[in-house]
Amino acid sequence: MASVTSILKFFSLLAASFAIVQMAMAGDPDIVSDFLVPSNTTGVDGAFFTFTGMRSLIGAEPPTAFKVLKASMAEFPALNGQSVSYAVLQYPAGAPNPPHTHPRSAELLFLVYGSLQVGFIDTTNKLFAQTLQTGDLFVFPKGLVHFQYNADAQKPAFAISAFGSANAGTISLPNTIFTTGIDDNILAKSFKTDVATIQAIKAGLAPKS
Repeated sequence: MASVTSILKFFSLLAASFAIVQMAMAGDPDIVSDFLVPSNTTGVDGAFFTFTGMRSLIGAEPPTAFKVLKASMAEFPALNGQSVSYAVLQYPAGAPNPPHTHPRSAELLFLVYGSLQVGFIDTTNKLFAQTLQTGDLFVFPKGLVHFQYNADAQKPAFAISAFGSANAGTISLPNTIFTTGIDDNILAKSFKTDVATIQAIKAGLAPKS
């Protein structure tokens, strides 16, 4: 007959397993009120739930480099606890959105105009790629490396992305790997190249003065 201690250990392990599963399934934490208001905010009205940052897009000249305009919790505090956010992506002709990940959310991209080459890589290193046309949607699964590229040499592209998190996060692979101080020798060995090549890549990614 199993001892009380063994039974308690079993239920402790079971409880821990359920907790891990819940953590793995969770996105943003659930809230127990209708919405969350920052501690330094008083007199909330409709303006608190309104984001005007996208007005800058109206009548603006197209950007000369890839540009993202976000409406996440940082820019729009009313999103805190709501598990949604938004981004507008502008791609000049020939511009990429380099490989990156969103650790806390999937991304649903809607191509408003233009065309885009898009793709993501799953955990078996399989590439899922597609060429999108105006009006198409494409989903990038949560946490997977993905990219977009406007291959058209003449026309810009414009897309809107929705996220299932108020703070999806973005990890840019080029910047994370080459601009965060990882030793050149480690990178050279990892990419099976030489230090000079790594330094050239780092120089190319350095902010322009």
